[in-house]
Amino acid sequence: MRWALVRAAVAGTTMVALAFLIPLGLMVQQTARDRAFAAAERQAAALGPALAITTEQDAIARALASTDSATQDRVAVHLPVTGFGPGTVVGHGRAPQSSVAEAAGQGRSGQGRSFVAEAPGGFVLLKSVAVSGSRVAVVEVFVAEEELGHGVVTAWLVLSGVAVGLVAISVLVADRMGSRIVGSSRRLAAAARSLGGGNLAVRVPVDGRESEGLPNELREAAHAFNAMADRVVHLLAAERELAADLSHRLRTPLTVLRLNAASLGSGDAADATRHAVAQLEREVDQIIRAARRSPEDVPQVAIGCDAAEVIRERVGFWSALAEDEGRRWQLAGAEGTAPVPVQRGDLAAAVDALLGNVFRHTPMGTAFSVDVLATEGSVIVLVGDAGAGFADPEAALRRGEGQGGEGSTGLGLDIVRKLAETTGGDLLLGRSAGLGGAELRLRLETRPTLPRPARRRR
Repeated sequence: MRWALVRAAVAGTTMVALAFLIPLGLMVQQTARDRAFAAAERQAAALGPALAITTEQDAIARALASTDSATQDRVAVHLPVTGFGPGTVVGHGRAPQSSVAEAAGQGRSGQGRSFVAEAPGGFVLLKSVAVSGSRVAVVEVFVAEEELGHGVVTAWLVLSGVAVGLVAISVLVADRMGSRIVGSSRRLAAAARSLGGGNLAVRVPVDGRESEGLPNELREAAHAFNAMADRVVHLLAAERELAADLSHRLRTPLTVLRLNAASLGSGDAADATRHAVAQLEREVDQIIRAARRSPEDVPQVAIGCDAAEVIRERVGFWSALAEDEGRRWQLAGAEGTAPVPVQRGDLAAAVDALLGNVFRHTPMGTAFSVDVLATEGSVIVLVGDAGAGFADPEAALRRGEGQGGEGSTGLGLDIVRKLAETTGGDLLLGRSAGLGGAELRLRLETRPTLPRPARRRR
């Protein structure tokens, strides 16, 4: 915008300067020409009294010597003779004989005006002067070509300097105006980026010294941005309160579950139930604390964990329930390490969502397997089962739809997909080659994906 204003100022000022300065320059040139011929007219008129007194060559020569231009041989007098032809010339005459005869003829006809004719190196002013009797003398004054443009070059340079000065002043004014507008636009853009980055306290100043001279459009945009930021803060606060309230409602049924689990006695199933209830209580408490915590108070957590360790832990947790339901299970490829750029809790929640789908949507006794494959640039997790598979894989990945059934929210696979996409990976649904049922393929990228080079065409 700033350079656009400067270009517009340069174009507008240049057009105005040319519209005024070109006519002024032409007028100066015409004035210099008129000034040169006016001086020649005065020199010719100065010899009129001398010619009225005498036409002797010596007297005329002395009169020519008294003029300023005599030393430069620019003034000459054509004395009359009998008839209409030219007479004796006193001085250095340059005018053609035809032009002298024409000027003498005008003098005899009673007109007696000045006459301008071309001559080598410039122009000559011929003025007819009536002398004794009916005779006519012609005074010739030579005007060089340089005198017609005397001072014109200087005038053009001065006018050009004025034009350049006007353009420079207009550019300076436009740059100052543009810098204020561009600065305000940049502050608005910076505030928008800061708000998008999570700084909910950022606002654009619309009053005070920083907002002086702002266009009404930018001022309205600043007011709209501040109103939007206030609305976002209000909605986030309401959303956190709602999440905290909904999570707090779960405490009553969790208390009943914890009391019932305590009365189950001993055994693997009872221990697993109590462990699940305790973990559920921790998750609910964490949700409540996170909902009531402002975005500025969120601690910075290092991103990154060992996918193999997390998968071993979560498969070990689900293995107790698998034994109770008579499910055969298999874990392969999780012996080593597989670092991934995601948080441990997020990856654990994703693995629980994948394994939970197996237990929720397949009958008891259905076998399942978990395979981990660590490549150079990614970690792939395959979860397969021996169930009936997906009736509609595309619908299963759509948020809120899922596979249906009681207890299904349709959010589990969408959460897993979003976690994969944060690393540049993906989530694919298909059919297991070993067990024959459904297979979920989670791919997590471990390094940034570079853009592929464009293929050259011959």
